[in-house]
Amino acid sequence: MIKGRAKKDIKTKNLVNRLKPGDIAVIKHEDIDEVAAVNLAEKRVKAIVNACLSISGKYPNQGPKILSQNNIPIIDNIGNELFDFIQENDILQWDGNKLYINNEIVGQAFILTEKEILKKMEDAADNIDIALNKFINNTLQYAHKEKDVVLTPLKLPRPKQKIQGKHVLVVIRGRNYKEDLKAIRSYIEEVKPIMIGVDGGGDALLDYGFKPDILIGDMDSVSDKCIRNCKQIIVHAYPDGRCPGMDRICKLGLTADILSYPGTSEDIALIFAYENKAELIVTVGSHTNMIDFLEKGRPGMASTLLVRMKVGYKIVDAKGVNELYKNQIKPRYVAALFAAALFPIVLISRLSPQIREIYRLLALKIRLFLGC
Repeated sequence: MIKGRAKKDIKTKNLVNRLKPGDIAVIKHEDIDEVAAVNLAEKRVKAIVNACLSISGKYPNQGPKILSQNNIPIIDNIGNELFDFIQENDILQWDGNKLYINNEIVGQAFILTEKEILKKMEDAADNIDIALNKFINNTLQYAHKEKDVVLTPLKLPRPKQKIQGKHVLVVIRGRNYKEDLKAIRSYIEEVKPIMIGVDGGGDALLDYGFKPDILIGDMDSVSDKCIRNCKQIIVHAYPDGRCPGMDRICKLGLTADILSYPGTSEDIALIFAYENKAELIVTVGSHTNMIDFLEKGRPGMASTLLVRMKVGYKIVDAKGVNELYKNQIKPRYVAALFAAALFPIVLISRLSPQIREIYRLLALKIRLFLGC
């Protein structure tokens, strides 16, 4: 039996900020992506109730597998009607195949088993060629339309601090962004790059004790704390000039620059660093492949392709850098290091009568303590 308090939102990234351990996350998220799954798992929710198919079969999304590995059951595809019926803080209970709301049975619901998840992922992998074909066609079509916008220098907001000749760190809320940020911490502390947070990437910087110098995005997945703590805010607007994110900035009593651009906020961050003559651009959590973009609901990556072609020679991508250091410190290395450190101590103790007496006294105390 599964029982818990419902926390509900159409946008999973907004819901994560309100979840507490033991809650049941009620979402409307087709093809749960990896980042969303990791965030839900970190909140230690009791279960996921999804109005949509957690794996639709379009492509092999990793989210459900991650949730299953963390022993978080997914009650899958309950439909829009039941999703709308569930209210915030309702007590949800799943017993057998029956779903209860506030102790009243409302219908049947089924858990997505680990076996079903693996089978659905295998079937989705067989469809990858179809998805790839559509993705490439869409990318090329829009790349032709957007090439002038991307390749022509943009009229950018003036940076509030000097970027020219410096390293710039761009943090995006993408795959393994937290682990990779942790892995390059020594680089950040030594080089002290200009730090740009892209929406939720700004909060990742705060989590590790760094304040973002610049925050770029549509402001829909970043905390008020992060917005207030950065030195400069650039709000991403639609190509037609609409800028919903600016409403939030005004409500907080802050000022920001607005930049209209057809691509992603990540693209803007890279262009901003490049056009301001950054010496090197280091990216964490960046979106660079088809799965990344499909998980974000984007059918193509025209702007990103063009931006990468333009500024790519200055980019160092830290994606997956944490994997390079896993299991690298072997026990024999630790033993060798200990032996190397112990050698001069042993040598000195053999040459010094005083130190020999201290060791004998210490050994005697240990024996008395152990009763032997």
